[in-house]
Amino acid sequence: MTHHSSRLPRRGLLFTAALGVLSLLPLPPAHAAASAPRPTTPSERSTDAYLNVVRDDPRLLRRFAEAMPKGGDLHNHLSGAVSTEYLIELAAEDGLCVDTATMTAVTPPCGPGTRPAADARTDRAFHDALVREWSMQDFPPDGNGHDHFFDTFGKFGEVTWRHRGKLLSAVADDVVRNNQFYLETMVSPASESAKKLAGQVGWDADLARLHGKLTADGKLDALVAEARKEADDGDAEFRAASRCGSRQARPGCGLQVRWISQVSRGSSPERVFTQMALGMRLAERDPRFVAVNLVQPEDWDSSLRDYSLQMRMVRYLRTVYPKAHVTLHAGELWPGLVKPADLKFHIAEAVDVAGAERVGHGVDLVHEDGWQRTARTMADREVAVEVPFSSNAQILGVRGADHPFTTYRAYGVPVVLATDDPGVSRIDISHEYAYAARTYGLSYPELKDLARASLEYAFLPGQSLWRGNPTREGYAVVAACRGEAPGRAPRGAACLRLLAGSPKAAVEWRQEGAFLHFERTVGMVR
Repeated sequence: MTHHSSRLPRRGLLFTAALGVLSLLPLPPAHAAASAPRPTTPSERSTDAYLNVVRDDPRLLRRFAEAMPKGGDLHNHLSGAVSTEYLIELAAEDGLCVDTATMTAVTPPCGPGTRPAADARTDRAFHDALVREWSMQDFPPDGNGHDHFFDTFGKFGEVTWRHRGKLLSAVADDVVRNNQFYLETMVSPASESAKKLAGQVGWDADLARLHGKLTADGKLDALVAEARKEADDGDAEFRAASRCGSRQARPGCGLQVRWISQVSRGSSPERVFTQMALGMRLAERDPRFVAVNLVQPEDWDSSLRDYSLQMRMVRYLRTVYPKAHVTLHAGELWPGLVKPADLKFHIAEAVDVAGAERVGHGVDLVHEDGWQRTARTMADREVAVEVPFSSNAQILGVRGADHPFTTYRAYGVPVVLATDDPGVSRIDISHEYAYAARTYGLSYPELKDLARASLEYAFLPGQSLWRGNPTREGYAVVAACRGEAPGRAPRGAACLRLLAGSPKAAVEWRQEGAFLHFERTVGMVR
C-alpha cells in the first residue's frame, strides 16, 4: 500500500473482470525456475502432516499460523499499522474533534459540524462509524476499495503524526505477539521542513546541481539533525509507553526495529528529490534508518507522469549514498486502473534503472513488456518482492490465481510476506500466512522458507547465516557454522564470532531456535 497525507486528484477506477491470465502463462525455462523441493527433517514432515490436517479448518489453521515463527515484517507503514480502535483512543486523549460530514480528525476547539473524538468512548454508534471510515471494516465487496483505503489516511492523519512512539509501542507488541522478531516500518522524517526546503531550492533538471543546492550551507544536514531529533523523541515516547526497562515491560521492548524513510511520489519533483536525498543521507548517518521508499498511489496522474524521472533520481542518489538501501513500491497497478501503456514498465524500471533491492507489491508483473526477463533479473540479483495479500485484494481486487505470487516463486524470485497496513486492512501477519497456506496449498517447509526469507532480505547489517542464494539453492548454513545445529547453542568459535558480530545472523539463528520449539509443540496447537 502506498498511503498519502495530502489529497491529490486520482484517476477513476475502471476495474474489469479478472482474466485468469496466470493460469495461461508458460512455465519458466528450467534454468530460471526455483530449485526442486528441498530435503526435509522428520520434525518438518510431522509439522507438515499436521498442517494438512488443519488446512481447511479456519480456527485451527489460524492457531497454527499464529504459533509459527514468521521472521520479520519488511513492508509496513507505521500510521496504517496500528489498530483503528487505538487511533480513536489517541484522538480522544489529545482532545481532537471529528468533522461529522467527512469523519476526519481535526484540531480543537470543536465548533459547529464537529464533535469531540472522546464521544466515541460512550457513543457506540459513533465509535463504530469511525472504525468503518478509518479502516476497511465492513467495507462492501462491490465498493471502491482503492479510494476508501487511501482516504482513511487523510481522515486519521491528525492523530498519527503526533505519536510515533506510542504507535510503535502498539505495533511492536502486535509483531511480537504474532511470533516475529524484526520490523522495518515506514515514516516521513522532517516532512514539513523537507517540503519548505524543496520550495526554497526549486527544481533543477541537473540532479547533481540540485543536490548541491540542497547541501549548500548545511541545509540538508539541518534536516538530518531534525529527523534524528524526531527519532530520539519517538524512541523516548516508545520506551515510556512500553515501560521498557521495568518489570512491567511490554513485549515490544525486545523487538529489533529499523525505519524506512517515505518519499511522497505524488509531490513536485523538487520535493520528491529532497525527501529522497534526506532519507538516503539519514540512512548513512543514523543506524536506526536503513532505506528509502516511494509511497502514495502509483496510479495518480502525477505519480504516472513522473515515474521514470523518479527512478532516475534514485539511480543518481545511489551514486552519492551507496550505503543507503532502496525498496520501492512498484507495479501496484492492475488493468482498468491505468492505461495499458502504464502497465508496461514500472517493475522493470525499479529494478533496472533505480537498482531497487526489494520491490513492494509487484502485482502487475505479467502485464509488463519483457516481464520474464525482469523476473529472471530479480531472481539472479536476489531482488525480493514484498507481498501483502490483503491490501492487494482490498485496493486492486487481485487475489488467488490472478496474483503473481506463484509466478515469482516459479522464477526463483525471493518472496516475503508482509502486512502493509494491518490496522487499516484489519489483519495481521498470521492472517497472511494462513491465506498463503490455504490459497496456494503451501507446505510447512515452504512457509518456513518464506519466514526465513523475510530475515534474509531484511536490511539488517552483518553477514547472513545462510550461504549463497538460499532462494535458489536452499537454506544451508555458512562455513563458519557448518556442523552446528541452527537454533541450538553453538559450539565452534567461528560460529560464535559470526553470531556476536552480525545482527542479521543472530536474529536468523534465534528464529531457527523458535522453529525447533514450534515443531516440537505444534500438535498442542488447539
